[in-house]
Amino acid sequence: MASQPPPQAVSTNPAAHQAAVLQPQQPPLGPQQQQQQQDFDPVHRFKMLIPQLKESLQSVMSVASQNFAHNTSIDNGVKSNDGTVQRFDKSLEEFYALCDQLELCLRLAHECLSQSIDSAKHSPNLVPTATKPDTVQTESLSYSQYLSMIKSQISCAKDIHNALLECSKKIAGKTQQAIL
Repeated sequence: MASQPPPQAVSTNPAAHQAAVLQPQQPPLGPQQQQQQQDFDPVHRFKMLIPQLKESLQSVMSVASQNFAHNTSIDNGVKSNDGTVQRFDKSLEEFYALCDQLELCLRLAHECLSQSIDSAKHSPNLVPTATKPDTVQTESLSYSQYLSMIKSQISCAKDIHNALLECSKKIAGKTQQAIL
């Protein structure tokens, strides 16, 4: 039985309706483009890996149970050691590989979030473009404000660059003194 998507709620809020109407409509993506877009999304990838992790954990537990039962029967003298059992280390390795992938997805999602927060913090307002003068927002920066913000960011980057150069020269000087 195929599950149907839940019906979308209709908003009675006129502001929400107006915001939905004003948003540019994107052309529908093809299945291949949509799949590629989802492959790069760490949260979507995480959600896709969770069922695989559950199956892998079930496999690890099943193999461990079978191996315990097999070893118990050998210890009790019921069976000989000629029976084949699945290897526990391979199941456990698959489980750990999936855990590593999930950890990477979570780290990437966290990095994307912190980068987005930093971006909003250091450049919170948009600069109106000359091609779309009718889309000027009240929170927009003027061009002179934008230039001053960029100049301050450049000077900060230069300060960091100079500090790193100075630090590397000090380290290089200490290593040369230690060699002599």
